[in-house]
Amino acid sequence: MPLLQVYCVLCNLSLRWDRKTSVPHRRKSAPEPTTETRNIILGEHMSQVIEGTAATPSRTAVADGTPSEFGWIEEKMGELHRTIGWKDAFWVASGVPALVLFSIGGIAATVGKPSWLCWTLSVLFGFFQAFVYAEIAGLFPGKSGGASIYGAAAWVRYSKIIAPLSVWSNWLAWTPVLTIGSGIAAGYILTALFPADAAVNTWELTLLDLGSLKEGLHIRINATFIVAAILLLFTFAAQHHGILRTAKIQMILGVAALTPLLIVGLVPLITGDMPKENFTPFVPIAFDDGGNAIDGAWNLAGWTLFIGGIYIASWSSYAFETAVCYTREFRDPKTDTFKAILWAGVLCVATYTLIPLSFQGSLGVAGMLEPGIIDGSGVAAAMSNMVGGGQFFKGLLVIMLILSLLLGVMTSMAGSSRTLYQGSVDGWLPKYLSHVNQHGAPTRAMWTDLGFNLVLLMMSDYLFVLAVSNICYLVFIYLNLHAGWIHRLDNPHIERPYRCPNWLMGLGVVLAFVNAVMLGGGANVWGAGTLTTGVVALALIVPVFWYRHYIVDGGRFPERMLEDLHVAPGRMSAKRAGVLPYLTLAAGVAIVFIANRIFHG
Repeated sequence: MPLLQVYCVLCNLSLRWDRKTSVPHRRKSAPEPTTETRNIILGEHMSQVIEGTAATPSRTAVADGTPSEFGWIEEKMGELHRTIGWKDAFWVASGVPALVLFSIGGIAATVGKPSWLCWTLSVLFGFFQAFVYAEIAGLFPGKSGGASIYGAAAWVRYSKIIAPLSVWSNWLAWTPVLTIGSGIAAGYILTALFPADAAVNTWELTLLDLGSLKEGLHIRINATFIVAAILLLFTFAAQHHGILRTAKIQMILGVAALTPLLIVGLVPLITGDMPKENFTPFVPIAFDDGGNAIDGAWNLAGWTLFIGGIYIASWSSYAFETAVCYTREFRDPKTDTFKAILWAGVLCVATYTLIPLSFQGSLGVAGMLEPGIIDGSGVAAAMSNMVGGGQFFKGLLVIMLILSLLLGVMTSMAGSSRTLYQGSVDGWLPKYLSHVNQHGAPTRAMWTDLGFNLVLLMMSDYLFVLAVSNICYLVFIYLNLHAGWIHRLDNPHIERPYRCPNWLMGLGVVLAFVNAVMLGGGANVWGAGTLTTGVVALALIVPVFWYRHYIVDGGRFPERMLEDLHVAPGRMSAKRAGVLPYLTLAAGVAIVFIANRIFHG
């Protein structure tokens, strides 16, 4: 027992120091346990640790989001801290509008004059879908990690592998933002500092040819890789001190980064510097036998390009759903969750409508086919020319656009690392990912994100990475939109802080099937091997989950995950949805296959 006494004394000294030096992480109304009670609870837990019988620490919040009586254990046991409100989450998600810079050039060059409509439709789809996510997020005020985590809880009753597939596909969709954002930002920096033919911009060490997946694709090391890696390390350091500091940094960067995006979106509309011929005739682009751009038609080839444009735009425009990643860190998840995703959605609808419209109207087809626009490296320079001004102003705008990209990278690292963290806590992903540091930051998940993206940074075509990533994203979207009605059937008795209107829930189901058509019809527009590569990436969850669930956990889910399902430990509740989830899965696979056959033969 001396060991237990020393342990209790040290914990009490630590708690007293915390109360003097730290911002409280719980509501003032939460009862403060006495010193004697602390010693009893901590002593019992330490005994269980020594004996190897320790259970998962008790939750810090009940269903309505109110901290439990002994919520202080959370901070001692290494969990995320409740330190932010919906405005903080809004600023963390404010990096999403910058994702328009990732593919605006590629979509414009591929689709032609209707490209702006691809963005408008996709962001409207995303906005309506978000209300389904808001409802299911409210069911789990004690979880972080975003919509995929909440959706997985619906599917686990029906298939052990589909639930972790939802989490895995969401992470594979979000984590490449680190690669693409830092890579494009590095390109902006190198283009601004050195001529295009300078040695620093042209040297390259090729490691592996991947031309079988897409022509010209290979793995290499060059100046872009080195600069982008430095930017990623900076982002990691900024987030090491937890979500509250991240939100404050994001707010500062957000003001600086959103300003140029709004300027680019509004100035051409105000000045009217958008010639009519840049929009008409309103048909997709085509190319003659000599490779020259001509007006196409709304035939099968034209519709294929248009669906491919919506497909790739959805990767950026749907992304504000990351606002619900922080439910576990909201001070009041009952109200903060809905407000965060609503206002993040409003911001994205505005930016994803205005910026592509102004971009296309100013550049026209000829401008959109410039190499720097297609690969993204020349987008910043083109946007600075759109708004005019002297060289100083143009240089300042480029710097602010680089900040926009870094804001997107920070948003992604904050969200994707928490998906890994919660997936580990729930028993889907490797156990080491559930660690957090003293600031409540999931650092092992962040290191995993960083390492994975350092590998992706060596890819020569970031647009291909994005296209493959979006296969995973639309699989997650499909599963999650259907999770809304599955949760209603299986958990009708659970209080919902926000209940999505029935017509929006129904619209979400329709959009799930629309997304399946986009996946089957649009993926291979960006490379013949895109869909196959995405399926292989999705299949990697099978050995990962098998090892965690059957080898590490002995075929049992953590009691904490079952608690979130509102069932007693060791058993699942009845499957009230019957065969409908299985029919939904079969329909999704069939739609993807049929769409791919129709549009790609």
